[in-house]
Amino acid sequence: MSAALVQQPLFEDVVTVPPTEGVKYAGSKLKLLPHIIELVRSTDARTILDGFSGTTRVSQALSQLGYKLIANDVAVWSKVFGDCYLLNKRPPSYYRALIDHLNALPPQFGWFSEHYGGSPETDSSKDANGLKKPWQLHNTMKLDAIRAEIDVLELDEIEKAVALTSLILALDTVDNTIGHYSSYLNRWSPRSYKTMQLKVPRLIPQQADHLVFQKDIFDVLGDVSVDLAYFDPPYGSNNEKMPPSRVRYAAYYHLWTTVILNDRPALFGKAKRRRDTSDRLSASVFEEFRRNPDTGRFIAVEAIEQMLMAVDARYIILSYSSGGRATAEELHEAIRKAGKLLKVINVDYRQNVMAGMKWTNEWIREDETHPHHEFLFLIEKF
Repeated sequence: MSAALVQQPLFEDVVTVPPTEGVKYAGSKLKLLPHIIELVRSTDARTILDGFSGTTRVSQALSQLGYKLIANDVAVWSKVFGDCYLLNKRPPSYYRALIDHLNALPPQFGWFSEHYGGSPETDSSKDANGLKKPWQLHNTMKLDAIRAEIDVLELDEIEKAVALTSLILALDTVDNTIGHYSSYLNRWSPRSYKTMQLKVPRLIPQQADHLVFQKDIFDVLGDVSVDLAYFDPPYGSNNEKMPPSRVRYAAYYHLWTTVILNDRPALFGKAKRRRDTSDRLSASVFEEFRRNPDTGRFIAVEAIEQMLMAVDARYIILSYSSGGRATAEELHEAIRKAGKLLKVINVDYRQNVMAGMKWTNEWIREDETHPHHEFLFLIEKF
């Protein structure tokens, strides 16, 4: 018999979440953390793969709760965040002198200022060519000076990751965006007038020997064995009229990549994106909205199924936004092939409620009725 669907206030009677740190991010799981932790704790897992770690908020939280983490993401900026928050074992005080030194550098006009800095003299963020800018010039000049200095200093990998994480966190507080870099605001945001100031990141005293990778998820699955895997792939939009580039994370966060690499890449478009983030070069299989001509199934759903089948883990937690391209029925079938669905948590941010469901088809009906939910599936593999 189908279990009744019980609604309750969002985050009521759920676990306390350890503090985490991050930037404005379209894929952030900050609001889902209580429910992710609740599902993890319902298992006997001790080692966890965070397969699409993004800004590492999930890994940060779970590491503070005593779990051993393997964090992975294809993005170079995610690797830097992972090195900073998961691999550092030094106290925050160790980095105080480094951050003070970077803050004290005299501003200089360089590559970032040339391409991404705008004048604050008018309310408009557009330059003489009509191109909008993500930062005001006084902050890109600080960026130019700081980024050049980080490469000159003899920093080890973790020290450099801490410095770069601090820089991205600081840039995020003074940007002229709504949280991504595929377009910028027409008029300067109030925060863009502020002067960028680096701070020592909120470092976590790590005891466990966590691992951080920057790989395609399918290259990781054959090399790791864990108790539980958490997957939050970058789903594409279900809006048929929206260009793929508007929802791909390589396009959204191209500037973070450039700040990390400091490689002065070839640019294109009004937002001056990296050329290597073009649709032809940077598409993820999980963002692929087309159907496979041989099977008639969405390519993204086939990739999800392949991932669920391939991972060496007893449990899987899968995040899925119902705004993604996959239909509920197709995703349900992919889950069914991989294992037993133990629980579904359905979060509706607009109504500020969540619902817990067991092994039923209720979530499918909910998905069809309310197309903007976030689901967490707890799966026990066969």
